[in-house]
Amino acid sequence: MKTTVLLTGRGNSTLRDKNILDVLGKPILYYPAKAGHVSKEVTDWYCSSDDEKILNAALEMGYKSIVRPAELALPTSQHVDSILHALGIMKQENNLPDILVVLLANNVTVKSEWVTECVKMMKNDMTVSAVVPVYQDNDHHPLRAKSLNNDGTLSMYEKNITGEISTNRQDLPICYFLSHNFWVLNVKTLLSDGTGQAPWSFMGNKILPYEIAESIDIHSRIDLHLAKEWIMENYTD
Repeated sequence: MKTTVLLTGRGNSTLRDKNILDVLGKPILYYPAKAGHVSKEVTDWYCSSDDEKILNAALEMGYKSIVRPAELALPTSQHVDSILHALGIMKQENNLPDILVVLLANNVTVKSEWVTECVKMMKNDMTVSAVVPVYQDNDHHPLRAKSLNNDGTLSMYEKNITGEISTNRQDLPICYFLSHNFWVLNVKTLLSDGTGQAPWSFMGNKILPYEIAESIDIHSRIDLHLAKEWIMENYTD
């Protein structure tokens, strides 16, 4: 059973060159790329990007380049389209995997053992469509969210809710959010089924969680400081 890593990152972002900004002497993408490369469950490594600097940085770490078309690297582009494009390239090379680990280049909160364990979870049951890291966050629970009405007032975001809802987050059902550091995807499901759970329908409907403590997507300069702290506490190389 073949497992391949796909590192994804585009050059057109709100924080210029965020995927290759320096954090503790390494470009940001170094940390997820290293975790994906160290995992013993993986045999091939690719990087999909429209940005030559990203591709070159990944190439230095053993990631083969997939040049992403400009129309798949817009702020409005859907991530799944770049994934499908990359799988098309792999198929042309007669190198299509059974399991695809998608690493997001702007998230340093990845450990090689997490990648390994998530891949093993899927290998144990190939009816699983995806294995994804998640974290608990009841502070941002949908039952606490509001939407804006046409008259400028607020109303509950979740409609048709009956019964009393506690104002204490601890009393609410546990709420999980996708970490968006990496996704382990069943390629057969990905290529054959587009009817999965919204909004990431390419993950299918049989999704297993892998709980972690926190996740740091880098979108601003403040996120760089958080990423630095996480690396100092969790990274050994």
